[in-house]
Amino acid sequence: MKPARPARHATLAALVGAACLAGSMTISTVWAQPAPRPKPGTPPAAAPAAPAPAPKPGGPEVDEAYGAYQRGYYLTAFAVATRRARDNNDAKAMTLLGELYADGLGVGKNDKQAENWYKLAADRGDRNAMFALAMFRFQARNGPADREAAAKWFASAAKLGHAPSAYNLGLLYLEGQQFPQDYKRAAELFRSAANAGNTEAQYALATLHKEGRGVPKDVNEAAKLLSAATLADNLDALVEYAIMTFNGEGVPKNEAAAAALFLKGARRGSPIAQNRLARILSAGRGMKEDPVEALKWHLAAKAGGAGDTFLDTFAGKLTAQQRTAAEKAAKPWIDAVKAQRS
Repeated sequence: MKPARPARHATLAALVGAACLAGSMTISTVWAQPAPRPKPGTPPAAAPAAPAPAPKPGGPEVDEAYGAYQRGYYLTAFAVATRRARDNNDAKAMTLLGELYADGLGVGKNDKQAENWYKLAADRGDRNAMFALAMFRFQARNGPADREAAAKWFASAAKLGHAPSAYNLGLLYLEGQQFPQDYKRAAELFRSAANAGNTEAQYALATLHKEGRGVPKDVNEAAKLLSAATLADNLDALVEYAIMTFNGEGVPKNEAAAAALFLKGARRGSPIAQNRLARILSAGRGMKEDPVEALKWHLAAKAGGAGDTFLDTFAGKLTAQQRTAAEKAAKPWIDAVKAQRS
């Protein structure tokens, strides 16, 4: 049960076609994304969930460039990073320049320039630049796709302790195309990344522990990993952990706690969480029975691809007034799904 969810960044699972784990295991970017600058006269928008932050660059001028980038002052970031790269041969500054060119921030988007800066930084041992080069090769940016080169860059960065690279390399071992399929090696890489706090790796390793692939089957360890990833707001992990909590698998059974997690996941747009919440509300297990809310979440889940014939039958037993109220309440969720697909 792997809910599909939109993500700003590419997922390696989608790029390589790996289907054995979540279809939404998101790649972290080289740099934490800057918050959008509010327009004059408007209240600040709530900060979006940020990808895993990169290690803080060293040196006061690089800190200045990075801070400007985070605040959205891209021209300042570009100027300071350029000076630092030119005068101090600073790899972190070079990586930041690559990021600015890659995303067209403060300068025109230019993949060739981005890759040149990433290569200069990677040659000087910057693991974030290595990661960026790997993604360029997977996404065929500034040249043809080259899975072998991407895998080498991931491996180089992983050796330097770059958790997202270790996680992505693990996905390649699961897929079994670039390398012979090796669940044990994948688990080792996931463990390395999970210990560094990478929530996608925690989720992936938990899945392997639940199924006993590459590691001993251990639902308690799976629940522990999912709990850690849930605390860090990984949506896929939250849904799986809620299911285990509801069923008492690897953790004490607690339907009320599971219902609260499903509600959180449903509000974040997970069709699986919406479906499970609808069933809970239809039966009154872990949460007070509420037929209208149950149908609302069923309709939202169905729009997101999580259909349920049991709930279709349940909906048919409601009054016309209840169905109308549920359809009205579900409309914003359904419209949001349609907007994402358009």
